[in-house]
Amino acid sequence: MTTTDARPPDVDEPDDELDVSDLAQHMGVPMEPGELKEPVATNDIRRWVQAMHYPNPLHYDEVWASESRFGTIVAPQSFTVTCDTSHGCSPAQVGRIPDSHLIFGGDDWWFFGPRVQPGDHMVCHRMPYDYRVTTTRFAGPTCFQRGDTLYINQRGERVALQRSTSIRYRVRTAKEQRMFSEPREPDWTEDQLAELEERKGAFISQIQELGHDPRPWASVAVGDRLAEHVIGPHSLASFATEWRAYPMTVWGATAKGPTTVRAEALGYTKEMAGFEGDRRMERVNPELTDGAYYGPSRGHLQPRWAQHVGMPRGYGYGASMGAWIIDYVAGWAGEWGTITHSSAQYRSPAFTGDATFLTGEVVDTGVERRRRHHATVAVEMRNQDDAVMATATVRVELPAEEGA
Repeated sequence: MTTTDARPPDVDEPDDELDVSDLAQHMGVPMEPGELKEPVATNDIRRWVQAMHYPNPLHYDEVWASESRFGTIVAPQSFTVTCDTSHGCSPAQVGRIPDSHLIFGGDDWWFFGPRVQPGDHMVCHRMPYDYRVTTTRFAGPTCFQRGDTLYINQRGERVALQRSTSIRYRVRTAKEQRMFSEPREPDWTEDQLAELEERKGAFISQIQELGHDPRPWASVAVGDRLAEHVIGPHSLASFATEWRAYPMTVWGATAKGPTTVRAEALGYTKEMAGFEGDRRMERVNPELTDGAYYGPSRGHLQPRWAQHVGMPRGYGYGASMGAWIIDYVAGWAGEWGTITHSSAQYRSPAFTGDATFLTGEVVDTGVERRRRHHATVAVEMRNQDDAVMATATVRVELPAEEGA
């Protein structure tokens, strides 16, 4: 099926030139589940928050965590995406679109309560959801495709549901459109870099000052602003650190998935198809299956291949942008708060040399049935040129003030 809701910005009416005739047969058809071989390890969690630039000691410092409500290191809610074998991408890219490539366009997350802890083992159930074709400034005729990943732990508990949006487009058209056409990285002076480091302190202080205390719902009001969070400047090294924080990128790490379909069968161009996710090739030459070196993912880390798919230089991962947003609100909410829903739309990737600035404002508060107290935070992500990279709304459940 196709839908016409949730129209992304800067689009016109659909164009029939993009061949999506193979997609309809896959919608609503369950896929093979994804599963990693190993349970979650404490150092997986530490590696994740390091890669996501999330300086919350609850997730990496055992002394701090021992004094928390959990009594030990737990994963941030953003970590859930690492328990999949395709960071939510597989169900959003089924079906063949000839001569195409893919970037992430957004994520919706619903969290159901259980937190991921060391020793947990997740199975990820996937199903394509819908798609639609429209015309964008970036690549002309473009397919926005969505798919669901349900994360279930070894106790049979639903941890989260992720609905990812992929943007599938023709490489040739994206090159012709030249929406992103500046291959040169911005120059940062020493003074500017020092200012960035100073600005990063606001988000760190917000976490440290709240400590293990709750942020009671009664203390939150519409119009409250979160401390700014600054990430970057980004580099090929920082993007490689992100990539390697996903356990799926480790040779031999996946028990099931990420997919039984080769990239060329999905319509990727010959140069970008490769053997990523091919378990048979992994036994012979695992480097050929590694997205850091070959295949659809190498544009992130290799500027030559970034330009091949219509990007000016190395660029970051959409799944990581979603994690930045979730971590940002979670850091403000504190360890007694719980993200229940995040809806993010990505408008521009993070490029090497750029810095990312996250700001947030409380736009709603309320009390639901069963006396569950919540606040909704509107988040905006911009770069140093003030270009919007992403927008999101995040709902977080907060503890009621004692006696409320």
